[in-house]
Amino acid sequence: MKTDIDMNRREAIRRVALLMGGAVSAPAILGVLAGCKAEPDTGVAWKPVFLTAAQAAVVAEVAEIMIPRTDTPGATDVGIAPFIDKMMKDTYSKDEQQRFVAGLADFEARAKRERGRAFLELEPAQRAAQVKQVHDPAVEADRESTVPLEKRRRPFILTMKELTLLGYFTSEPGATQVLQYRPVPGAYQACIPLAQAGNGKTWATETSYRF
Repeated sequence: MKTDIDMNRREAIRRVALLMGGAVSAPAILGVLAGCKAEPDTGVAWKPVFLTAAQAAVVAEVAEIMIPRTDTPGATDVGIAPFIDKMMKDTYSKDEQQRFVAGLADFEARAKRERGRAFLELEPAQRAAQVKQVHDPAVEADRESTVPLEKRRRPFILTMKELTLLGYFTSEPGATQVLQYRPVPGAYQACIPLAQAGNGKTWATETSYRF
């Protein structure tokens, strides 16, 4: 028998698949269904177990650019970097791990090559611009690819996007503060203003993505 938590995770996977253009990678699915989730930042120093400290810092910044803190928690607040670090270590193959790390190295090298400084030394606007410059062509190439979704080798930036979305929307803050979740729907009310339907927030069963 499926628990509410299992069904919630499966729904989150389904929604992230829609945002990713149709599919979520097998390692990401297995990790989430096995219970891997992002934990809110408690202020306690965190040490990565798969990534180096320098790599983890870049991963954390890219995730925060994708889902920044506004009036709701950002990627850093819900612990996306530790989530990605654990997912990479526990659920991805050696080949997939190496591809992610190589892609991360290429991403950092691009900052030095095009802007003359390490990614984390750039101004915030420059960091965001680089993420967009790498992200948009990757999305277009993925959209135009004729390779079956389950066989595609996603580049670093799209793996980052996939794991950031999964970690965020399966976390408690992401599901309860950004997207609302109602385990047992109440009475049906047709044609009411959005402001009266959940204080203006979208529901956890609807699509919401900021990057």
